[in-house]
Amino acid sequence: MSLELILFLILAVAAIASAVLMITRKNPVTSALYLVFNFFIIAVLYLFLRAQFIAIIQITVYAGAIMVLFLFVIMLLNLGDDKLLKWRFNSTKSIAVLLGLALVAETLYVVLNFTSSSGISPNAESVGTVEAIGKILYRNYLFPFEITSILLLAAMVGAIFLAKKKFSEGSEGE
Repeated sequence: MSLELILFLILAVAAIASAVLMITRKNPVTSALYLVFNFFIIAVLYLFLRAQFIAIIQITVYAGAIMVLFLFVIMLLNLGDDKLLKWRFNSTKSIAVLLGLALVAETLYVVLNFTSSSGISPNAESVGTVEAIGKILYRNYLFPFEITSILLLAAMVGAIFLAKKKFSEGSEGE
């Protein structure tokens, strides 16, 4: 067994363990932290696939921005009351167990029947890099990229304008 395979197996077990710990914790903040840990492990697995850009996006977007949003929602909902988090055994739980067993069976079927030793594509090192994605983005899709940036700029200016207008109206009444 190669070092890369051993590291992959360790990371795969860690990803599965963090996912199981995430869904079994009662405290939502602890669950969110296990989700962040899972996002970082997935990013390292993307690095094994030589997809550096996706690994960076995984960390910045998911482990950064999305988790901040999740934590804001958790704090705003104030999920500290354990009575709200109780989940009684009903049809929803039995359907979830059946779907989980179906997922495990499907995964075992795919792993046992479709394993190939062909490895990764020879051009994989050049496809997933930031340089390759940047070249495609700025060469082939420059116009849509610029239109998107103008739309985002207009949305930011509009949000600032509305917030400033709302703030100035609220301060005049005092």
